[in-house]
Amino acid sequence: MIEMLPLPNNEVHVWQAQVDSESLRECEILGALSPDERSRAERFHFRRDRDLYVVGRSMMRTLLGGYLGCQPREIRFCYSAHGKPELPTDSHTDLQFNLSHSQELALFAITRGRKIGVDIEFMRSSTVEGKLAERVFSSGELAAFNALPNELKQRGFFNGWTRKEAFIKAVGGGLSLSLDRFDVSLHPAQPAKLLAIRSDPGELQRWSLRDLELSDGYAGAIVVESQDWLLRRHAWPSP
Repeated sequence: MIEMLPLPNNEVHVWQAQVDSESLRECEILGALSPDERSRAERFHFRRDRDLYVVGRSMMRTLLGGYLGCQPREIRFCYSAHGKPELPTDSHTDLQFNLSHSQELALFAITRGRKIGVDIEFMRSSTVEGKLAERVFSSGELAAFNALPNELKQRGFFNGWTRKEAFIKAVGGGLSLSLDRFDVSLHPAQPAKLLAIRSDPGELQRWSLRDLELSDGYAGAIVVESQDWLLRRHAWPSP
């Protein structure tokens, strides 16, 4: 179990971890996964996907165990209708968390008493060159994206993608939340912001959106159910 910092009610902690062979060995040594998680890990077709799952779940359990003051393997999860892992209501804690990983980096966001969503994406140029923007952006977002100069399109696309994914994860909507029902800013020179929630405009004041500065080649965003919170960044400790 990691010795953790306290988590005041007005703080959001974001942990960044490198997903590599060293972290995989550390996580396998910890043996924190539950039997059903180990079974799921073995069902992945590609070894890379299996390693990402093992590292992500092991690190998440270790971090939560530190905040909760228990062994990682003792933590029980329940799942929302859309598969988002949560702590059971009978666990007597208001801890909320979310995780995301892409390529060699993983992010873990943890707070108290408020919903939270985090997303990280490795910025691949081939993604921007395709038609994905037409499928994931609303009409307003697509117009803003198409208006960007070519040298800003990659960053603008991944700004929009990570911000929309973080919001969907925070509200717990999964694929049931239509991507064209809300707008986010995406211009690299403008602040990260939720611009519209067409199903309920009053919801805009309920959520806050921020970018996360990451290693070169990555974009990241976090959405929190509140306007009044402090962000604390941490790096996953070396073994």
